[in-house]
Amino acid sequence: MNLQQWLAERTFHHSNFWDIKWLVEQKERQGVTISLCLPTLNEEKTIGKEIVILKAELMDRYPLIDEIAVIDSGSTDRTCEIACAFGADVYVASEVLPELGVQRGKGENLWKALYLLKGDILVFVDADIGNIHPRFVYGLVGPLLQIPEVHYVKAFYDRPIVYSNVLRPTGGGRVTEILIRPLFSLFYPELTAILQPLSGEYAGRRSILEKIPFPVGYGVETAMLIDIHQKLGLTAFAQTDLDQRVHRNQETTALGRMAFGILQTVMNRLEREQKLRLLQELPTIMRQFEASDGTYRQLEFDIREVERPPMIEIEAYRAKFYSASVS
Repeated sequence: MNLQQWLAERTFHHSNFWDIKWLVEQKERQGVTISLCLPTLNEEKTIGKEIVILKAELMDRYPLIDEIAVIDSGSTDRTCEIACAFGADVYVASEVLPELGVQRGKGENLWKALYLLKGDILVFVDADIGNIHPRFVYGLVGPLLQIPEVHYVKAFYDRPIVYSNVLRPTGGGRVTEILIRPLFSLFYPELTAILQPLSGEYAGRRSILEKIPFPVGYGVETAMLIDIHQKLGLTAFAQTDLDQRVHRNQETTALGRMAFGILQTVMNRLEREQKLRLLQELPTIMRQFEASDGTYRQLEFDIREVERPPMIEIEAYRAKFYSASVS
C-alpha cells in the first residue's frame, strides 16, 4: 500500500462513525471490550467535564466503552478527587507495580494502563481538552471496529492556540513540523502520512500495545509509531479527523525540552535498527538560557527517556492476562 492509497483508505472523519449504536453492535458482535484511559497531572479544571460527557454518552447512553480510568502522575490539586466523584476509576501510577520501581511521565501512565485496564482496545485521551466531545473516543474506535487489519488509530485536528483567553485560528504542532516531520522524512518516510504524530489522542489493540516498549516521558507517542510500524507496517495504522482540539499551549522553552526527549527516543531507535551508529552514549542534559537585566543564566535540565519494556515481558502482567498459559 503506497502513501496515497493509505491516505485514501485509512484517513477518516469522525462523522464516518456518528452512528454509535452501530459501533456498539460491531463491538458486541466481535466480542471485544474497550477501555478509556485519561492520563493526568493537575487537571482539575477539565477532568470533571471530560468524565461527565464521555461517561454519559459512551457508557450510560450507549455502552461503547466498558470502563473509564484516570491514571495520575501525582497531582497536587483536586484532580483525583474530582475524577472519583464523577465516576471514573482512579489510580496513582506510583502505586501500581511498585516492585518495578517508580518513574514519572505520561508514558509511565500509559504503560501501566495496560496492566490496570481490561479492554481489548485501549483509548487514550489527554485530560486538558477544553472542547471535549464523544467524537474524541468514537472517532478513534471506529476504524478498529470497522477494519480488522487496523491496530492503531491516531487523531488529527486543527489546534488553535489560546493566548490571554483569545483564540487564534492557527498554530500548534510546532514540534511536529520542526522536528518530527523532518526526522520521519529522513528515516521513516512512510510515517510522514501520519498528519499529527504527536497528538495525545489515539487508540490501539492490546495485542500490539503489549508488545512494544514505552518511553516514560516525551518520546512515548513517537516511539509507538516507529515500533508498531516496524512490527506491522503502515497498513496497521489509520487516522481520524476530529475537527478541532482546544487546549492550553506550552511555551517554546517547554517544547524545546520535549523535543530533546523525543530526539533521544528517535536516535536510540535509529541505532537499534542500524540506520546510524552512535559513537558515544547520548547526553541527557538539555541547556537553555534566560536573560535578566543584561545578564544571562544557563539552565540545565536532566532529561532521560527511560523506557519500560514491553508489558508482555512483565510476569505480573502475564499472570493477570494469560493465567491459563502461565499455569
